[in-house]
Amino acid sequence: MYSRLVTDLYNEIKKLRQIWFHKNHKKWTNLTISVENHQFKIEYDYQNLKLSQFDSYERHVVWRYLYLKLDLQLFSKKEQQVIKKYMEFVTNHQQPKRDLYLEGIYKQPVKNIVDYEKTLSVDEALARAEKMPELPKEKKHHFLKKKPIMEDIIEMDDEEEEELVNNQILNWKRK
Repeated sequence: MYSRLVTDLYNEIKKLRQIWFHKNHKKWTNLTISVENHQFKIEYDYQNLKLSQFDSYERHVVWRYLYLKLDLQLFSKKEQQVIKKYMEFVTNHQQPKRDLYLEGIYKQPVKNIVDYEKTLSVDEALARAEKMPELPKEKKHHFLKKKPIMEDIIEMDDEEEEELVNNQILNWKRK
């Protein structure tokens, strides 16, 4: 299951790369996807990995340091040397070209309000209920009704026949 999901993700990223190239006429070599402060963030990197002085493992170590914000002391001595070498490289050379895509997770601002109420006396609860406007009654949906089995369907008369609606997403049937 895990291997299939990784393969699916890889294929989607390949499609994303093709779409990006057709829109912007440049190819990125790697990307970082993250969620930070209610923002969906994709960072596209255009380094030529074949000409890079850092191998795949060293880039992974630097990525962990930069994006996971791990303390330098958590890395082995060899990894610390790689990170220091990278930081020196960045200060002495031009910062690698990157594009950033940001989009809010929520399309509309969402307020997270939790109302912690004290226990009301009977009189207080009645008084509060009288002040509240009457809400319209909601129509009940019976999505979780038991699916009819074949015998039940066969036994239905023409007069009793009910319309079955199939929910394709959750594979529920509603009468």
